[in-house]
Amino acid sequence: MNLAPPAADALFEHAACGLLATDADGLILHANATLHAWLGVQAGALAGKLRFCDLLSVGARLFHHTRCVPLLQLDGAVNEVQLDLHAADGRRIPVLVNIARRRDGDDAAPVDHVAVFRSTQRHAYEHALLEARKVAEEALEATRAADLQLQALNLQLTAADRRKDEFLATLSHELRNPLAPMRSALDVFKLKYGNVSDERLMQAFERQLGHLTRLVDDLMDVSRITQNRMQLRRGPVELGPLVRGAAQDMAATMAAARHTLRLALPEAPLVVDGDATRLAQVVINLLANAAKYTPDGGLIEVELLCADDHAALRVRDNGIGIPADALGAVFNMFAQLEPALDRARGGLGIGLALARGIVDLHGGEILVESAGPGLGSAFTLRLPLVAGCATPQEPAAPAALAAPMRVMVVDDSLDTAETMALALELFGCETRMAHTAAAALELASEFAPHVALLDIGLPDYNGYELARRLRALPVGLDVTLIAATGWGQEKDRTLALDAGFDHHLTKPIDFEQLRMLLG
Repeated sequence: MNLAPPAADALFEHAACGLLATDADGLILHANATLHAWLGVQAGALAGKLRFCDLLSVGARLFHHTRCVPLLQLDGAVNEVQLDLHAADGRRIPVLVNIARRRDGDDAAPVDHVAVFRSTQRHAYEHALLEARKVAEEALEATRAADLQLQALNLQLTAADRRKDEFLATLSHELRNPLAPMRSALDVFKLKYGNVSDERLMQAFERQLGHLTRLVDDLMDVSRITQNRMQLRRGPVELGPLVRGAAQDMAATMAAARHTLRLALPEAPLVVDGDATRLAQVVINLLANAAKYTPDGGLIEVELLCADDHAALRVRDNGIGIPADALGAVFNMFAQLEPALDRARGGLGIGLALARGIVDLHGGEILVESAGPGLGSAFTLRLPLVAGCATPQEPAAPAALAAPMRVMVVDDSLDTAETMALALELFGCETRMAHTAAAALELASEFAPHVALLDIGLPDYNGYELARRLRALPVGLDVTLIAATGWGQEKDRTLALDAGFDHHLTKPIDFEQLRMLLG
């Protein structure tokens, strides 16, 4: 019979009472640490070497009995037997002992015995109790130390994650500043000169600028999602035209890689409740991902259909495929597949993570399948359909400006201000520029603009304060204030509206959107 407790059972080993087990002949099989400490011997010194009676003083006696008896030969249970134990240093330790016998049958001889010793000396009991308490306190202290270490690590990870999100948001803002004049210059060139002798140069410039703008937008949006700050502007969205538009946006990218893009769209409208801009962003990211991971001259197929009251969009390619052990990680932030890195087309590794975050906010899901490396992959987007929802009307084309308008452009970047002013002049506007908030206040009193485009990060004081001071001027009561900034989070829009702005535009500014606001 194996009576040895588990090594981890500290409470058994350091119990306030002594514990031992013997075989039928009284040979000690196991004794706990408390009993060893009482006797002043090393752990393990008793088991298999001594018999039970070797521990007892010659004068062992029973309550109400005056003669000595062989303790293990008593019939029945023995309760509250008082005896003395021999310590190694000659001390006698008075104890009370209870013995339990185990038999195979009612009339069978005992198989083994278990004895429980309780010291009648207060100091021995207190010593054992203190040992047990010490063990428990050490275990508790170790647990507390581990908890504190985990809390410290959690705080470090939280702080690092917050710094990462702040870095992404700041990086996106800083990248928007040089993008704004580039976008404006391109739009001005197209408006002023129309067709040029070599359209390929303009197309390449516009394609790469659009790609860079999307990367910056993705950085900003992924920061919003990780901070739970992305807000959807929901409404009925027909997916067929949205997918077709996304495919058109990606046409230049597909052509540059000599990919064949096939669309299979249903005739019946599939309408979902969602944010059209965000859903288009998801589709573009899926198409961009397929193009990136497919060798030049590949085939990319897009199919939109209705399945189980859901719209299902499937994007399949015959590209490099995904290993089975990487399928679960493709939606993780900054995830990359090694072959794409070798081909220098890895990107930032945030497109799929952003797509999944947006789809989750819409109550949908995105799934991935691949038979393995070299066998292509397929991504399936599922969104719940809206029953009985009318197909949204196409937005009306923006009307021309009714009359010339005076527009004040305030930006500390000379390039940004000049390109914006040039574009506005092509719309028929009269423009004036200022590069500081103080200069803008002086110019506003003299120029009396109908519209003011204000940058937020000005050198003297920010655009929010400038908006408040403009509103306090007589000429500022009726002026339309438009924030033109690289900060595009929802909190930035709220700050702009609270400061007195009428509209908030994120750089690089969409000229058609600006034209609609001017109208």
